[in-house]
Amino acid sequence: MGAAMALPPLTEALQPLLESLDEALHQRDRERCAGPAGRRPVQVLYGGAHLFKPGAAARLGALARAALDTYAPDGPTYAHALGLSLSPTQATDLRKRVIAKLDREPVEDLRIDFEDGYGIRPDEEEDAHAEAAGIALEQGRREGTLPPFIGLRLKPFSGRMARRALRTLERVGAQLSGEPIPGFALTAPKVVLPIQVELLRRSAEALEHRLGWPPGAVALELMVETPSALISLDGKLGILALVEAAGGRCRSVHVGPYDMTSALGISAAHQWLGHPSVELVRRLLQLALSGTGVTVADGPTTLLPVGPHKEPRNDSERAANREAVFRAWSRTADDVRRAYRDGIIQGWDLHPAQLPARYGALFATLREEIAPAAARLRKFLDQAAQATRLGAEFDDAATARGLLNGLRRAVECGAATTAEIETALGHSLEHARERLGGA
Repeated sequence: MGAAMALPPLTEALQPLLESLDEALHQRDRERCAGPAGRRPVQVLYGGAHLFKPGAAARLGALARAALDTYAPDGPTYAHALGLSLSPTQATDLRKRVIAKLDREPVEDLRIDFEDGYGIRPDEEEDAHAEAAGIALEQGRREGTLPPFIGLRLKPFSGRMARRALRTLERVGAQLSGEPIPGFALTAPKVVLPIQVELLRRSAEALEHRLGWPPGAVALELMVETPSALISLDGKLGILALVEAAGGRCRSVHVGPYDMTSALGISAAHQWLGHPSVELVRRLLQLALSGTGVTVADGPTTLLPVGPHKEPRNDSERAANREAVFRAWSRTADDVRRAYRDGIIQGWDLHPAQLPARYGALFATLREEIAPAAARLRKFLDQAAQATRLGAEFDDAATARGLLNGLRRAVECGAATTAEIETALGHSLEHARERLGGA
């Protein structure tokens, strides 16, 4: 038998296909990168535009702190109200951290609402409120009193309301200056068609151009409130086309659970955040948006921590108020923990007294994870970033980045300090980020 014919190396023989693969992967990464980078808020509080005034975030924080002091004046009472099993020391520490949050940064994201929280009003009245909101925004920017994220929820881009939405945006923008507002966003409710998102994107571009703001200074948020926004008539996940129409500006997609369940024929008595239909919507959004940089925000808990007696006159009325507030706080805490378990960290709030429940539940959950997450990440980093195992947990670079992101999130929202995390980790957060390829 003759000598075997010499064959070229596989890498040489398949070079054209390898080049095509590289280009396809780069193209996929470009297409999936649909949202801006940076910190993301853990909550968003919606308030009617007619109520927005300079210093709104501080006033909301004061109301939240008053509710906390009135109904949970000590750590153990606070933990009990949230349904948390904590030692007295842990409960006291948690309450102190939440107080610090309410004093320093009570609202992470505030949405000036011209839709459901505002209603349909005469054009002249909405014009006046839009101008007042713009003046308050500009004053807050100058004085440094705005929350880290803020923006407008406009009316839906459909029919006459689309023109009303643009008129409102124009009047707000007319009061703003050439200095960008950090974390500014426009939220579009009830989107169903890419052309609606394109109109919102072009509105953001026009606002930036008029004000001299840098491109991308205005982020977009989309609200999924109808089945047709999630699944198009051809059976595809329509949310991807909506996000694509945002042109890389889509920061988050918000679930509208009550409009969604109403559209599905579910009666009001059975509409809540844990309904299986709402769970399915969240799962589909997470699957569709995975890897894009666009986050999913949960809807609101509608049971508000408000007592039946506005000015209680005796112990019985005070007890009734406390019971109502604790019931609402426990519901909010359950919703926050469930969402976090499912990978969703941001959710709506409708009332400032919900903030103690949101932050308490989230901080307690995040702090439970700090020690084990730091130990796993430290082991990974100390093993020169090779895949490793600590106990029964196996970690590679992907899980290590997830561990780091969780630790950074705890610092960003105030659940822990940088010093606490870095002491547990044995490395600086910046060093860990660099070791993991700038995650």
